[in-house]
Formats: sequence, C-alpha cells, structure tokens
Amino acid sequence: MNQARHSPISMKRVLIVGAGFSGAIVARKLAEYNIDSLVIDKRSHVAGNCHTERDPETGVMAHKYGPHVFHTDDREVWELMSHYGEMMPYTSRIKTTVGGKVYQMPLNLHTINQFYNKAMRPDEAKRFITSKADRKIKKPKNFEEQALSMIGQELYEAFFKGYSIKQWGMCPTKLPASILKRLPIRFNYDDNYFFHQYQGIPKHGYSAIVENLLDHELITLELESDFSEYNVRDFDHTFYSGAIDAYFNFLEGRLGYRTLDFKVSRHEGDYQGTAIMNFGDKATPFTRITEHKHFAPWETHEKTLCTTEYSRVALPGDIPYYPIRLVNEKTILEKYLKLVEQEKSVTFLGRLGTYRYLDMDITIREALDIADSFTNIA
Repeated sequence: MNQARHSPISMKRVLIVGAGFSGAIVARKLAEYNIDSLVIDKRSHVAGNCHTERDPETGVMAHKYGPHVFHTDDREVWELMSHYGEMMPYTSRIKTTVGGKVYQMPLNLHTINQFYNKAMRPDEAKRFITSKADRKIKKPKNFEEQALSMIGQELYEAFFKGYSIKQWGMCPTKLPASILKRLPIRFNYDDNYFFHQYQGIPKHGYSAIVENLLDHELITLELESDFSEYNVRDFDHTFYSGAIDAYFNFLEGRLGYRTLDFKVSRHEGDYQGTAIMNFGDKATPFTRITEHKHFAPWETHEKTLCTTEYSRVALPGDIPYYPIRLVNEKTILEKYLKLVEQEKSVTFLGRLGTYRYLDMDITIREALDIADSFTNIA
C-alpha cells in the first residue's frame, strides 16, 4: 500500500494530510532532517480519533471518540510515546453484561466457571470447552464457524453473537473468521485484556502527545482545513492519511465503514465501577458504556462522565471508524490500489489511507518506517 521510494529524492516542503499520530510522526521525523511540513486537518483538534480533552463539567479526561488503551511489544514505539508524553501504567480489564450478569472479558477461567457454575482447574476447563466445540468444522469459513469450532454454541451465543451483530450490523456468518482470532481466550484467571509487554495511558492525554510531536519550527499546523483546498503539485511530496476513496473522489465507489454514535451522560460518584462495560445481549441496542475517569486512576473526581456507544453503517459525512473489508469492499479497494500506484508523489498511510484496521502501535510503527524510508535517502 505505502509506496517505498528507493531512488534519491530531495524534499524541501511536504504536505501532510491528517494531524493524527501518522501525520504527526512523519512531520516530526522529517523536521529533524530540516524538511518543512504543512500539516492540515479538517477537524478543529489534533490526534484524530485518539483525541482526548477535559470535560469542563466533571474535569474528567475524556476519550472523545471512544476508549484507547495503548499497548505494544515494540520498545521503540513505547519509548517514542514516553518521550513526548508521560505514560502511566494501566491494565485494561473489560467487563461484559450478558443475561443480567457481569462477566470478565476476555474469556478466561473465571468467565467459564462462572458461566457454567463450575469450579474447574485449567486442564479440566480445556477438556470441557473442547467437548463443547464443534469438531465437524475443520476449516472455519466465517466468524460464526470460527467461534463454534473454538468454544461451542453456548459461549458463542452468550458472548459473541449478539455483540458482533450490533458492532458490524450483519450476521456473523458474513464476517471473516480472522475477527475472532484477534480475541484471546485463556484457561487461567488472567483478566488483562492485552498480552503486550508495554501498556499504559498518557497522563495528560493522547492529544498532548500529538501536540508535542508537532511542536517544531519547521512544522506548520492548519486545523479546520479541507484537503480539497490544496494542490499536491505545490509540494515536493504528500503524505495522505485520509480515506483512500475520498482522495480519488470516490471514483471507484465508496468503501464500507462502521461509524459510532455516542450518548454522553454525567453522574455523581461512580457509575459502573469500571472503564469499559460491554453489553453482549442483542436486545440491548448499544455495544458498550465507557466511564472515562477509570482510565486515570491517579486522578480523583467527584463526578463522572460516561459515553454509551452505538454502532451503525457510516454514511457520507460520518466519521469512519472500522473498515468492513468484506468481499465487495476488497474488490473496490483493489481498484484504488491500482490508482495509488500511479500517484508517485503521494504516500498513503494510517487506518484510513490503507483501509485496514490498525491498532495504535502498528499505526505508529508504520509511520516511523515510512519516515525512515525517506530520511535515509533525503
């Protein structure tokens, strides 16, 4: 997707579309090699969907576009985050409400024992779940078959089916098996949602880190600026982290995304006792409630801020969150990738620019690698 440049190239000024982590990291790295960057973003703030800001009523640091917990095994990426902002230790422990009861996520030994009202040891639980799994499914073709082959009908129906229908707006038989492969299942009592060595949340928010990245005399930031107002031919190179189909004015059609709607509420004290509560029942219209102050246990707040999250198909004008990447979208994407190859002075990056679901650390790693591919020859 990202076109590596292997021939010498002289860049004096570049355009960077998007003031999220991808754009900010590329701008900073280029600035360190005396290359001027104009960074533009159509929003009124930096950090894209990772944007954080203080809620004026409660004082709580809010994850404006949904919760973000930073996790990685990439030491260089962790050190970059720590250099531009103070990273506080944080372990993500997600709960889910199903059938009127609260369980731990990801599925672990506690969840399994609680759900089946048993007290099994790890080896007993493994044998038990193996007996529940559908052994007739040898090569899972979709999300549902993957789940049934791993954990069986009961756990799938309770914890994954309803939530996935709400999240993706379609039957799990139409979703790729790879989605479920990303979710851990443990036969111990470890309720840490992530496996990674480095985990944390910025003490002063993600936006502060991006602001620090962009704080350089060779970087000019213009917010509330639309890409259509600029001509890539006026720059030596353009790094584009917007939606790939939008760059080409949807010439080959619109790629599919899910978007999110948030209902904000404020309460006294502690509303749900945890940062993220999922709701697995299909009858519950929302997917999860985030209580933001639990992301900063080092702070104290008398009031609390919550956002209830609803998922739906992204329409023109909506903020795209999750690329759907089903058969139709992959067909359209292939057409755009052919157009990308013709854009010799443009590099596409980030979740939107590459139409991939990327965790934050992977987004940062790819931005570092892209910047290095230019600065090593600039």
